[in-house]
Amino acid sequence: MAQSFRCKLVTPTAALVDAPVAYASVPLHDGLMGFMPGRAPLLARLGLGELRLDVADSDKGKGGSRSFAVSGGFVKMGDGQLTILAERAVPGEALSAADADAEVAKLSNATPTDNSPASVDSLREQREFARLKAGMARNQRGI
Repeated sequence: MAQSFRCKLVTPTAALVDAPVAYASVPLHDGLMGFMPGRAPLLARLGLGELRLDVADSDKGKGGSRSFAVSGGFVKMGDGQLTILAERAVPGEALSAADADAEVAKLSNATPTDNSPASVDSLREQREFARLKAGMARNQRGI
């Protein structure tokens, strides 16, 4: 059995990851799911949370872990490849606790542009994503 599988993380604006990983912990809409080499095919809805990718050991050195704050989209596992199509994804190493806390404070005082359900839901999702980034920034462990 293979020791790793290819993982791709893509957003509407950027391709963030295209690398072999040994394990992926993915926040689905209904809970966390772990992916390892040889996993059966799956198509699922991505949720809000911390995506953790354990990079496989390589000839260049030992592996490590990378984290991303992700929200919305889909996950597909098949043919030895995990593809994550996220509406939003921010690398953990790019997060700053001060910036994330400022974003949380700003959004906590924000009001929806109108009272439509779409506007209210959008603001709620922005607040949840900001809180996720703040929590991850405070708990960074690095690579």
